[in-house]
Amino acid sequence: MPLHVDVRGAGPPLVVLHGFTQTGRLWGHFGDLLAEDHTLIAVDLPGHGGSGSVRADLPTTAGLVAEAARAVVGDEACTLLGYSLGARVALNVVIGTDLPLRGVAFIGLTAGIEDPAARERRRASDDLLADELEASGDVGQFIQTWLRGPLFEHLDAAAADRSERLRNSASGLAASLRLSGTGTQEPMWDLLPSLPSPVLALAGSDDIRFASHAVRVARLVPHAVASLIPGGGHAVHLAQPEQTGRIVRHWLDMVEPAPT
Repeated sequence: MPLHVDVRGAGPPLVVLHGFTQTGRLWGHFGDLLAEDHTLIAVDLPGHGGSGSVRADLPTTAGLVAEAARAVVGDEACTLLGYSLGARVALNVVIGTDLPLRGVAFIGLTAGIEDPAARERRRASDDLLADELEASGDVGQFIQTWLRGPLFEHLDAAAADRSERLRNSASGLAASLRLSGTGTQEPMWDLLPSLPSPVLALAGSDDIRFASHAVRVARLVPHAVASLIPGGGHAVHLAQPEQTGRIVRHWLDMVEPAPT
């Protein structure tokens, strides 16, 4: 089943992949800035939004994203931007598909939990969370609890856009946790030196774990830069859209061809 896609803006194609509990519509002012000079191809990931009935693990999702991008741009090379869950999907697109790419921007990426025991604990935790959500069916309460977590303490109510997240279903979000949660991801750190595309690894400086991941990604990928936004949390692009937008657009200017 194909993934739902929303397309807006004009300019070089930029495929954007959202985080868990979000949809392709939830890019806020940051997305508006990108759409000023790019064709924004916003994908709803499996279990979310218009792709709520799709069930897929990370490698399968990567293939579906590549198909969705090609349906819009054909064989033209595009740029990929992913946040959190979407960043992990984007990494799988780079490594596991032949989608032509000009570059990849990661916001809040991990390339996987390396310790097998810790990875299994995370998978079990996500499975339990999925079971509880599916049993209750209460998406509203789940979203409220999710946004109260430490990752989102920098995010105000407007930027969090709870109403858009409520378009998701309990079964869809539960399936996403089980099939594409962090614990399901095999570590990919050893594969990063083989990435051919230019990479931007971005994180908020207060998002300590993911900030360290961004620096590590930049050290491992041959053509990569890291950017840490002062005072930023996990969803730094939503909480600080102007600053994040400036950094991303400057990087896009470097990796995309000049207009003729």
